[in-house]
Amino acid sequence: MAQPLMPHATASWLVDNTALSFEQIAQFCGLHILEVQAIADDTAATKLTGRDPVRAHELTQDEIERGQADPAYVLKMLKGPEQVRRTKGPRYTPVSKRQDKPDGIAWIIRHHPEISDGAISNLIGTTRTTIAAIRDRSHWNIANITPKDPVTLGLCSQRELDAIVAKAAKAAGIEAPVDNRLEGDRAALIQSLRDEREQAARGVEAGDSALLPGGLADPFKRA
Repeated sequence: MAQPLMPHATASWLVDNTALSFEQIAQFCGLHILEVQAIADDTAATKLTGRDPVRAHELTQDEIERGQADPAYVLKMLKGPEQVRRTKGPRYTPVSKRQDKPDGIAWIIRHHPEISDGAISNLIGTTRTTIAAIRDRSHWNIANITPKDPVTLGLCSQRELDAIVAKAAKAAGIEAPVDNRLEGDRAALIQSLRDEREQAARGVEAGDSALLPGGLADPFKRA
């Protein structure tokens, strides 16, 4: 499926300017739903400047309205940019991100030891020699390497990481881990709603007593 030329910037614009669901935006932009959640919560590494897909002739306003009317509707791109596919050679990483590679590699080695050095090399865009040095802690800067999520560092997307984890788990004959990073938020929300209902119920019961809000006695109620 064709994707916008600038998926993260497009997702940022759709979050700010439409009522589309995160799932619809993620599907249209080719992102993981957690990436869209991060953009919406403004917890992404950098604040994104939105890119209007309507002005870019990638999406029509009618298509957006169809999506807003039906949360299950899958947006269709008007036209996609020419896709340039990398067939060989190392993955390019911006200079500003290259110093973060060892931290990202260390995180993968710690949390997903089943992933091969070759797969890490393709995902992060590094050499197997560097990965091996971090594995056996012979890297020249090992004392300053701190494991950090490569998605948070901007070295890869959540979708790419999930795909490589699932593939490695299948090859190793183990069950792929389930991403439960939002479960805590859901549980907190459910508990908050329960507390509100209980508080409302107590308020109704308190209304039958002789006390007014604030704990003051009702001056018109006879003793």
